[in-house]
Amino acid sequence: MKTAIKNSKIQDNLDYTLFSWSAQGALNPIHADRGEGVYIYDNSGKKYIDFSSQLMNVNIGHGRKEVTDAVTEQMNKLSYVAPSFSTDVRGELGKRLAECSPKNLTKTFFTLGGAEAIDNSIKLARLYTGRHKIMTQYRAYHGATLGAISAGGDPRKLKVDSQQTPNIVHVQNPYAYRCPWYSSSIEECGERSIANIDKILKYEGPENFAAIIMEGESGSSGCIKYPPFYLKEIRRLCDEYGILLIVDEVMSGFGRTGKWFGIDHHEVSPDIMCIAKGLTCGYLPLGGMMVTDKIAKAYYDDYLPLGLTYSAHPVSCASALAVLDIYENEDLINQAAKSGDYMDYAVDALKERHPSIGDWRNTGLLGCIELVKNRKTKEPMAPFNAKASEMKVMKQVGAKIRELGMFTFVKWNFIFIAPPLNITQDEINEGIDIISQAISIADKHID
Repeated sequence: MKTAIKNSKIQDNLDYTLFSWSAQGALNPIHADRGEGVYIYDNSGKKYIDFSSQLMNVNIGHGRKEVTDAVTEQMNKLSYVAPSFSTDVRGELGKRLAECSPKNLTKTFFTLGGAEAIDNSIKLARLYTGRHKIMTQYRAYHGATLGAISAGGDPRKLKVDSQQTPNIVHVQNPYAYRCPWYSSSIEECGERSIANIDKILKYEGPENFAAIIMEGESGSSGCIKYPPFYLKEIRRLCDEYGILLIVDEVMSGFGRTGKWFGIDHHEVSPDIMCIAKGLTCGYLPLGGMMVTDKIAKAYYDDYLPLGLTYSAHPVSCASALAVLDIYENEDLINQAAKSGDYMDYAVDALKERHPSIGDWRNTGLLGCIELVKNRKTKEPMAPFNAKASEMKVMKQVGAKIRELGMFTFVKWNFIFIAPPLNITQDEINEGIDIISQAISIADKHID
């Protein structure tokens, strides 16, 4: 009877709702019932260790009563007012974000998520500069709204290319493991990438570019590590040509990389920074676009043509304040850095046992294992933008991960590792053991 009820509830989801990025007839979702710490439980009581913080956003883990209490208190006081009102929580959150963010980012326009933050940053950059072109990377994902999906290079955009936002210019990443310029080191790859960007800016007319958008640290495109000087060079090019630097910290922000923001690893300050995910850790929708004093002052007398019905929603702001308290009270930023070091140690040990592991790229707790058929040739276990017929091995790997009680993000030949920041070493070991068993399947397909 219990199974029948469970199946009925899943069927209601399948019959009456649409699921993201999926062929609707091929779905077999986990029916989530509750969450606690680094675990999700389904209706049968089966436990899944959450090794990707859902979509790399539940940084504080599941079931935090402090957030529930803060939200309840705010709703009892004031659930909603129009964004033209000021509120206690809006002002306090804006101030605290300014305190933990890169210098000169002092004002936040609140959105309901990361994609809206990206869309508004593109709009503002074009308005502020009077220019129209935006440069972004091919191996980057910035969200699924029309502007954000056009800015990203993830191939999920290809089906909607006919509706894309115009004047986006894409460039190749300094992907050292598979360097497009056949470099012999990550530094050389970075140098050639910067030279290529400079050349493309000149081909396209640097005076036409409003902004360059970069992720603070690469995320779902494969955690591609920046060369050590890379973002400083991007900043230099922006300054040379009068281009704004927009940094997408939606995934890499709020301790995910072992610092408050991914950009903090590179000693660079952007003109605009987009935030979401770890801001509320998914407990409620909230994002934001942070800007410098200079940009904000341009709209002191002039009209700012941006607006959203739920901008600075007081209940979402209250949840974000509770989340920021948890980061600070539990020192989660430093804990993420230490856990990231341990994760590096654990995955390095995996590489000794599993010949299908070609590369491991990680910053803090934002990491990705890349599986290959041959370490020498680096032939991927599944290619970029793999078709279903090319995903046979990786589907088996993913199915094994789920069977053994883990939820994580598996894409093409990538297995992502990005657990909540409060994960313990014992829980890391538990997760690594599951991944090890799953990767054993891939090992059987080594050339």
